[in-house]
Amino acid sequence: MKRVAFVFMTPPHGSSSGREGLDALLATSALTEEIGVFFVGDGVFQILSAQKPEAILMRDYIPAFKLMSLYDIENCWTCAASLRERGLSESSSFIIESAIVEPDALRQQLDNYDVVLRF
Repeated sequence: MKRVAFVFMTPPHGSSSGREGLDALLATSALTEEIGVFFVGDGVFQILSAQKPEAILMRDYIPAFKLMSLYDIENCWTCAASLRERGLSESSSFIIESAIVEPDALRQQLDNYDVVLRF
């Protein structure tokens, strides 16, 4: 089976890309255990806790990322540079555990996957 990477690059609100990516991620987990999840750019906001989507009249799906542990999806990385660029840090509150790595290390991890899907 091919190794599949899911790269979240968009913010959680304003488009359905994140929700569609999460749905695809959970569905793919039924087919393979070789899954990696990456949060890069504005995608780091996908896992930031304490968001208030109701303030902008959006439905909140972000807590659904917690389902990843129930689906045995454990290989997750977050770009440290993306966090810094957005005023966040490793001590920020996230809804899932994710290894926070510099861009070079993140690219090395991403190179281990056969298929890369971007959301």
